Amino acid sequence: MRTSSGPAFETTILVRDTCLCLHAQRAARALARRFDDALKPVGITNGQFSLLMSLNRPRPPNLGSVAALLVMDRTTLTANLKPLQRRRLVETMADPKDKRARLLRLTPAGRAVLAEATPIWRHHHMEIEKDLSNPDRLRLELNILSRSDSHNGAAR
Repeated sequence: MRTSSGPAFETTILVRDTCLCLHAQRAARALARRFDDALKPVGITNGQFSLLMSLNRPRPPNLGSVAALLVMDRTTLTANLKPLQRRRLVETMADPKDKRARLLRLTPAGRAVLAEATPIWRHHHMEIEKDLSNPDRLRLELNILSRSDSHNGAAR
């Protein structure tokens, strides 16, 4: 039944069954819950694990490059950094080449948490991949979507 104020119920079913955004959101939430539960003993969330891992580089990255890697705006990244900074897992420092810019660096405590979390991540990641018919293809297609999103201005 269709009302004059909205789409037909059939459209709702179509969106439920075919919407890539909806399916990606549902999968992302399910994966996030699995990794959040797995990483709880280390005291970090899956998002914090990804953020800490993005800082695990030979040279400290700047805020913009981390935001671009995580396809996250700077404001959201800054908010996500705050609890890690309070726990002294991450520190910021002035960029010696540009005093206005800030560099991000893992502290020894941050490296220790990451070292403890990595085997947990590896184990759960391998278990999840076993359920997928072609995890490499899925990664490729998700990366295509991520890149197209950043080209549309989402990762400013």
